[in-house]
Amino acid sequence: MINKLIKTEEDYSLVLSRIEDLMDAEANTSEAEELELLATLIELYEDEHYAMDTPEPIDAIKFRMEQMGLNQQGLVPFIGSKSKVSEILNKKRPLTLSMMRSLHQNLGIPAEVFLQKTGGTFPKAIPYIEWHLFPLKEMSKRGWIHPIKNLKDSAEEAMRLFINNCCPNGETIEACFRENSGNRTNAKTDSYALNSWCIRIMAVAQKNTLQRKFDHANFTPDSLKEIAKLSFFDEGPLLAQEFLEKHGIHLIIERHLPKTYLDGAALLLEDSTPVVGLTLRYNRIDNFWFCLLHELAHIVLHLGKENQKLFVDDMDIRASGRGKQNDIENEADFLATESLIPNEVWSTSTAKSKPTKKNVLELAEHLKIHPACIAGKVRFEQNNFKLLSKLVGSGKIRTLFGA
Repeated sequence: MINKLIKTEEDYSLVLSRIEDLMDAEANTSEAEELELLATLIELYEDEHYAMDTPEPIDAIKFRMEQMGLNQQGLVPFIGSKSKVSEILNKKRPLTLSMMRSLHQNLGIPAEVFLQKTGGTFPKAIPYIEWHLFPLKEMSKRGWIHPIKNLKDSAEEAMRLFINNCCPNGETIEACFRENSGNRTNAKTDSYALNSWCIRIMAVAQKNTLQRKFDHANFTPDSLKEIAKLSFFDEGPLLAQEFLEKHGIHLIIERHLPKTYLDGAALLLEDSTPVVGLTLRYNRIDNFWFCLLHELAHIVLHLGKENQKLFVDDMDIRASGRGKQNDIENEADFLATESLIPNEVWSTSTAKSKPTKKNVLELAEHLKIHPACIAGKVRFEQNNFKLLSKLVGSGKIRTLFGA
């Protein structure tokens, strides 16, 4: 009696021969028990050495249609339309993840057949995301996602690949989509466009190598004052980017998407590296420095605390006084302002009481910061954005970053 595992082709042939001798064994006999054991050994050996190739997905679909007596019309609920069914069955259109899931659930075709991978499973569904609502055409136009035929149908595949470039574990993308009490966003904001921009910022940051790891203990309000002093120089924004890189912080410049109404964001990568993203939508020196310092204030004060992983900011809301009061945003505003122009200096300054060009330039020289920062503060406090327009440095930032 053979009662050991089959390890060689010789063993395999011997067991097959023995099985032939036992084929007529009567039930409930020792021969029948031996036959059952040998059949199991053969199955184990064949599974390992003679595994059948996984059938092609379309062949599997056609086989199940034949088994279930379905015509092409019967696939419409799972694929979407009669024309799509025809294109799928004729291999003129690729199956999408949503189609695969539906065919798996309703026809019982294994996921590994669709994925062409033994033991393969479909990616975890994210029920609160409607993939087709992302600004796919604009993202494709900008080169953020690869051009794909039938982009709307393949929205999930395109976006999952895009998301995987920045957060393979999926933790940060979930933070992007959750309601975040620290956000200063316009009521008209398209959340899918906003989150696409945030994901893009993370993806770009992932590709950049920083000189050192971020140490929260070494990045303090005094660090923001050092950065503010860099505004004094013509290439100050680039110097600030270099300063931040040496402190383990990414500074990424990326033009905003339509319907985002966005100036900047502060967020954490999945490895807890902080990132500041700026859109430069107003392309002014005063706007750049305040937005940068505001987002850095979030890093000093708020980011990573109480599970806060993302802040996004539309500074027009601050300027207009729209929206609810937000203590977190107010704290970031205060630290950013103090870093540039300390209130003890500002409150007695002639640039405040009499904001002429001369007085603004004198205060800028005294504080060793760019006069645009003082002009911007005057315009904000007086809610008059026609004042000192020649001092705010319009059109001066994007060219520095090649944006």
